[in-house]
Amino acid sequence: MPGFHVEHFGCRAARADGEAVSERLRSAGLSEKLLSEAEVLIVNTCSVTAEADRAARAFIRRANRLNPAARILVTGCYAQRAPNELAGMTGVSAVVGNSHKALAPEIALRLAQSQSFATAGPGSGLVSIESILTGQAGAAPIWVDDSFAHSFLEETKLVPGSQTRPNLKIQEGCGNRCTFCVIPQTRGSSRSLPVAAVLKQVEGFVSAGGNELVLSGINLGRWGRDLSPDREEGAAHSSPRTLPSLVRRIFELTGLPWLRLSSIEPMDWDAEMIALMCDFGGNRLARHAHLPLQSGSDAVLRRMHRRYRPWHYERKVAALIHAAGPQLTLGADVMVGFPGETDAEFDETLAFIRRLPFAYLHLFPFSPRPGTRAWALHAERPVSPQAVEERMSALRELAAEKSKLHRRRFVGSELDAITLQTPKDMSVASCTSALTENFLPVALEGHLAANRLVRVSVKALNAEGVLQAVALNLM
Repeated sequence: MPGFHVEHFGCRAARADGEAVSERLRSAGLSEKLLSEAEVLIVNTCSVTAEADRAARAFIRRANRLNPAARILVTGCYAQRAPNELAGMTGVSAVVGNSHKALAPEIALRLAQSQSFATAGPGSGLVSIESILTGQAGAAPIWVDDSFAHSFLEETKLVPGSQTRPNLKIQEGCGNRCTFCVIPQTRGSSRSLPVAAVLKQVEGFVSAGGNELVLSGINLGRWGRDLSPDREEGAAHSSPRTLPSLVRRIFELTGLPWLRLSSIEPMDWDAEMIALMCDFGGNRLARHAHLPLQSGSDAVLRRMHRRYRPWHYERKVAALIHAAGPQLTLGADVMVGFPGETDAEFDETLAFIRRLPFAYLHLFPFSPRPGTRAWALHAERPVSPQAVEERMSALRELAAEKSKLHRRRFVGSELDAITLQTPKDMSVASCTSALTENFLPVALEGHLAANRLVRVSVKALNAEGVLQAVALNLM
């Protein structure tokens, strides 16, 4: 049988898409192969920055040089935003936007088997040949529109395989319209995976022996708000329509040991969400919260059209720590060099971050995206590359200090953890890679298989910022 290789770029939700495509292809009988040996290559792109676009193009060129016989399928946000640009690249055989990602596995299967798209019949699951857009003569066929009717890969089976803690994407798209963000163009408006589909996925994961599942989405906190208020069949109550109610239903109806929530916007941490952390934090729900910040300056947040202010954010953090306790691991995204950002505004961000108990930061420079309001703002008031690099350096140093301070607090304590797929160098050193319930990396003495829940005793923090620990007992 032919084989495939998937290359991932971008966020957790994008990776969940790529993992779903992989699972479908494995179920169809294809094997996973090295980049140099696969008959079909799936490039799952990101387009949140110009650098993400560049990295995808560079990979496609390298893949074509390394394996010129392979057929390359490009999907993801870049494929949705600029399909013609990708369709004209050497080696690209198909471009599948996020709007049609559910069709990507069958398109990849046809490529792997050297089948023509023209043979796709009405029952094939593919759109008809007439609706395949073509950019220019000789370019690859394109599946893209703005309806996003084929964007969810619902039938994928989640198992604890190469990803011990797989992502279950339950929400797609975003309607926030931040001035810097291209996501509404590349993923459309907010859409939710139905409750029954979510529960089926969780139940299947538990049946397969899974222990930790990560709920992800482009704007996860908006899950359920687009669903109808219909009552569930045979039930006296309405189906969940908020993320907290969905999580409670998961805990009520499944035996999932651990659930982790990926990034949730600050304004979506309402009383119901925070009560969830109070009731289940450290007991089935990971005490880990990632709240995108972007800036600690009120003026910059206004120019970004973010829907909160620094004092709102600070109150949410205080409420979360009160609910989850001091073991909560808090993370954030921070953007540097947004158009017009002055030294004084950056200093506000620096001071804001310094006084909050962040355990880690995802830092990135502003990148102007075509079609966004910030594209024009950047033309009017760009921040110099030198200033951006100086500010990035200051934040990297502060983030490293705060991460070390947070992790050092747990030396001498006991924590719950899950074992992961252990890298070769760690295995040679007679250690097992693990992750604590509150999102801290662990080097565990001895060899344990992946996907084991274990109670650990933390002995030290090594030079790489990893907790060194011993296993007390398997859970």
